[in-house]
Amino acid sequence: MKVAHFHFGKEGGAERFFVHLVNSLHEREIEQISVIRPNRLWRNDIAGASKLIESNFRNLSPDRLLLPLKVKRLANEWEPDALFAWMPRACRLMPDYRKCIRIARLGDYPLRLDYFKNIDVLVCNTPGIAEHVRNMGWDRGVEMISNFTYAEPATPVSRAEVDTPEDAFVVTSMGRFVPRKGFDVLIRAMSLSPDMYLWIAGDGEEAENLKNLATKLGVMDRIRFLGWKANPNNYVAASDVFAAASSHEPLGNIVLEAWAQKIPVVSTLSEGPSWFMTHEQDGLMVEIGDADGFAAAFERLRSEQGLGEKLVEGGLKTLDEKFSKRVITDAYIDLFKRKP
Repeated sequence: MKVAHFHFGKEGGAERFFVHLVNSLHEREIEQISVIRPNRLWRNDIAGASKLIESNFRNLSPDRLLLPLKVKRLANEWEPDALFAWMPRACRLMPDYRKCIRIARLGDYPLRLDYFKNIDVLVCNTPGIAEHVRNMGWDRGVEMISNFTYAEPATPVSRAEVDTPEDAFVVTSMGRFVPRKGFDVLIRAMSLSPDMYLWIAGDGEEAENLKNLATKLGVMDRIRFLGWKANPNNYVAASDVFAAASSHEPLGNIVLEAWAQKIPVVSTLSEGPSWFMTHEQDGLMVEIGDADGFAAAFERLRSEQGLGEKLVEGGLKTLDEKFSKRVITDAYIDLFKRKP
């Protein structure tokens, strides 16, 4: 079986799942070619599993004209079993090639359907996204296939490496520094939790604003801005709790990754976590934007005997039942076998 992927994402949870799936398909002896942006942090993580074609596919670059021709020629000569576009931007590269199934994976709610003119099946990673595209008028194939994450335990970093006392209560979070991720809420929660530390892995347009807020609230000395990390789970594994503060989170790969590291999770009631998490069963859930709620949840996890262990046990159960590597990979392989 042969699959060609088109992926122009940068760094984040969606990209980590892309890496996971490419490697899982490689383990199942599927030949792959991946068109990706140059210089991705995760490039080497798939280099042994997929042949790589690197291009920015920018509007004002020669590749904007040449890459579609190259991909169409690739399809005609290589004769793949599936062409797989990751997110709407990559769908613009999908050739008008009718000899195999053409798939687009959606990890968020699309604003329009014209991106998908050469797509046979939309793969949605939550039921909400699937319902959304049907309501928009999509009348071709829709499949709901979610994500998986690797469950192998990561090696915790030393607290000293992050300039944090060994006995501190540490909250971790990660993601792109954009308003919807809610890192400002976590910084405000730290101002209500005088002796806790916050580690944030990631970067982005809001970095300066977040640092200014931390300084204004007098908590900068207890917050560690880690930057992008190739292995953020080493930091998650060294913490006491993981926080997902997004106001909009279609799924929430980061929650799955924290569960895999056996770390309890506090999340907002955003779309994805509201679908698969159950309050006080596999996590603690608070309202969007509720810094007081996060601070109270962190304090509960620090002070209530056995609560963290209970939530970790529940999280691992949910991870196994809904997001196992075998089930998700099988679902994709079955889809690749389907005729257009």
